[in-house]
Amino acid sequence: MLDSTPPLLQVSNLTKSFPGVLALRGVSLSLKKGEVLSLIGENGAGKSTLMKILAGVQSASSGEYLVDGEPANFQNVRDAMNRGIALIHQELNLASNLDLAANIFLGREPQKKGFVQENKLREEASKYLQRVGLDLPLETITGSLPIGKQQLVEIAKALSCDARVLIMDEPTSSLSQKETETLFEVVKELRSQGISVIYISHRLGEVIELSDRVTVFRDGENAGDLDQEDINHGNMVRLMVGRELSEFYNRKVHPPGKVVLRAKKLISPAYPEFPLDFEIRSGEIVGVAGLVGAGRTELLQTIFGITPAVNGEMELEDADYHPFSSKDAIKRGIALAPEDRKQHGLILPMTVRENSSLPSLERDQKKGFLDSLKEVKLTDNAVKQMSIKTPNIEQVARFLSGGNQQKIVLGKWLAMKPKLLMLDEPTRGIDIGAKREIYKLMEKLAEEGMAILFVSSEMEEILGMADRAYVMHEGRIAGELSRDELSEESVMNLATGASKAAA
Repeated sequence: MLDSTPPLLQVSNLTKSFPGVLALRGVSLSLKKGEVLSLIGENGAGKSTLMKILAGVQSASSGEYLVDGEPANFQNVRDAMNRGIALIHQELNLASNLDLAANIFLGREPQKKGFVQENKLREEASKYLQRVGLDLPLETITGSLPIGKQQLVEIAKALSCDARVLIMDEPTSSLSQKETETLFEVVKELRSQGISVIYISHRLGEVIELSDRVTVFRDGENAGDLDQEDINHGNMVRLMVGRELSEFYNRKVHPPGKVVLRAKKLISPAYPEFPLDFEIRSGEIVGVAGLVGAGRTELLQTIFGITPAVNGEMELEDADYHPFSSKDAIKRGIALAPEDRKQHGLILPMTVRENSSLPSLERDQKKGFLDSLKEVKLTDNAVKQMSIKTPNIEQVARFLSGGNQQKIVLGKWLAMKPKLLMLDEPTRGIDIGAKREIYKLMEKLAEEGMAILFVSSEMEEILGMADRAYVMHEGRIAGELSRDELSEESVMNLATGASKAAA
């Protein structure tokens, strides 16, 4: 039961402006003790700006900010931490070469007469690690842990500063399903201890599971609030973008054309015990569903030549196809937009122009040199076709939103005019508005005759976008579902190992 006392944290009529940009326009937000408040909205809605103000990273241009009913005017992050407010960034802020105890008290080590009190440091660190459910030796090197456990170390570090408010920015974006479940258990336990959490996520299923309340931002303003009983996908989407959920998957089913890719008894190195048979036709969108670890990404990587097949046959437009590298696949007209766009899809320090032209470098050479006029034309076309929001094509990719980064990845492959476009989690970590634009693009490409194969962990995306779907379970294709057969129940039954008849 939530505390009935006045808000622990409250902002009213808060405004933040940057040169030429009004990022926040009179926004309000309140947070009670022991409450999980989710903050949602499209990229660019102002969520991150507000969080930075709350955590002392930036200051507001105007408005009122109260902590425990008293005005707060933080000059830096330390001021905010001293009042019990900690921001846990999406990109974790840990020293990977230090052990757990050293990380938790880094820069705040207990000292006596100028010397670090090792025993006290380790005793206190152990206490905070236990609070987040980490039963590990204190000597464990932080960088050796999986990302989910590093996330918990970051939370323990915040709690060691007597944090009363944890601001979590997309905390599950890099976590597996099991790690996500562990994080949820920790958040719920912290809530029961009176810790308040502001939770930012594009994953609306997580918001539904965790939230006591939801505050929605749109275009730097408050779009509305939802109490726990009103939190559902439809209400959240409507407040975020002003449209009904049903508008997002306005599919037109087209009769499929000829077979573009056919696999017979294909064996990937990741799951050599399960031969795979499938085909993808021109003009259709084929989904690949399944739980984490089912082998979906490994399937795309085998088709793309990253992990060449161990055995079996593939045919691309009735000709033998056996790629031994991604370069082979690209030459034959296959493109892959990977799951992790920052690590594998883009070179973040490079510009929009440089990223957009990467796959085309060999094709667009002029006497062994890059044809800069072609490169600029290609990039301009991609920016226009994909509606990439960038000041200019010389903007560094890392400074664009996740949705616009994803559009660069798609745009660079479309410039190659592929026969088969493969998308691995095409809308992961991007906002609802950008998702809709990518769905419209997929529909347009299919209508023009392109074959599309996409992996998604979002059930709504599979049900909404796929003409048919292959469902994978532990490395094998458990079943194929036509559009008429697609339902949440049928997909989940196959994904968890049931036969198609049972599903």
